[in-house]
Amino acid sequence: MAVYLDCAATTPIDPRVYAVVTHYLAEEFGNSGSRTHEYGIRARRAVEKARDQVAQVVGASRGEVTFTSGATESNNLALLGLAPHGSRSGRRHIVSTRIEHHAVLEPLAQLREQGFEITLVEPNAGGWIDPASVLSALRSDTLLVSVMHVNNETGVIQPLARIAELLDQSPVYFHADAAQGFGKDVESLRHRRIDLISISGHKIHAPKGVGALVARRRNGERPPLAPLMYGGGQERGLRSGTLPVHLIAGLGLAAELALEECENRAQACREFGGRLMAALEPFHPRINGDPERRTPNILNLSFPDLDAEVVIEAWKDLVAVSNGAACTSQSYTCSHVLSAMGLDRGRMDGAIRFSWSHLTEAPDLARMVWALHELTL
Repeated sequence: MAVYLDCAATTPIDPRVYAVVTHYLAEEFGNSGSRTHEYGIRARRAVEKARDQVAQVVGASRGEVTFTSGATESNNLALLGLAPHGSRSGRRHIVSTRIEHHAVLEPLAQLREQGFEITLVEPNAGGWIDPASVLSALRSDTLLVSVMHVNNETGVIQPLARIAELLDQSPVYFHADAAQGFGKDVESLRHRRIDLISISGHKIHAPKGVGALVARRRNGERPPLAPLMYGGGQERGLRSGTLPVHLIAGLGLAAELALEECENRAQACREFGGRLMAALEPFHPRINGDPERRTPNILNLSFPDLDAEVVIEAWKDLVAVSNGAACTSQSYTCSHVLSAMGLDRGRMDGAIRFSWSHLTEAPDLARMVWALHELTL
């Protein structure tokens, strides 16, 4: 079977996390909202423990963590949930970037239809946003700045801490889509000026279908979010619905392990990437995105005169890789991220994304190299 090199799309579940998930799915199956018996009480304890585990990664408190189905829902809750406050206060301008995930860009498009003005900042050729460009885009009626943490296509880490510093004296809310960086690039997400952080469990070896929105208090007050759905009032009224205790417990342990093992995981990923690049170097690949700002587990590159689809087909029995974000891979459309970076069409057509984790086994690099040689004959 092909070696899986698409961890930016989803990661395999950690065996330790799997054990916790199955325990709370099949044995401790109580509803955390049931307070009259031990089944519910134990479920509630598991949820609150997970809340602490997630909060610790970003230096937040348990009361600042709301569980969701994943980063897409968290992004929607952050962006659309602030909109009513923006309308009431007359602050109907939002600043974001052209390289955001569609889970941010599409909610912003909905807000534009509701009369909000959206400014999308351009990246530089290295695929990162200049903090000064964000600052210069602010207006007196700006409600929110939303900048992703790590780009899902290039792996480029955005300068969140510097943007947060520049926003220190501004009343605007600051949101980060941290689906790719949570538990990997830890320190920047701990900046207290980042008000809202979206995370997804399946990027850190937890199951699909669970994530969280961290909403930090500023001056003792939570961001004024409105819920997107209504019901039983779970999660302090922000996200009604019976909590999936097994998924939440899995996310909690995955977050704890990611924090504890962060440096060792990063080193393993750097070593893997080094071996991969050394093997591919004879084909003169061009890295898409500033290599000095890239997370160690994502690599986007183009081979001169080779189309990505042709390369992926040649490697189909060896490695599972991507030619872009998983959410758009079926359309085979030009990457909005690489286009915003100013790459020429040939380089974009040849772009391949490799992404791995500390659990990834070594592929047969010799056979990968041989397959490329066959394409270049």
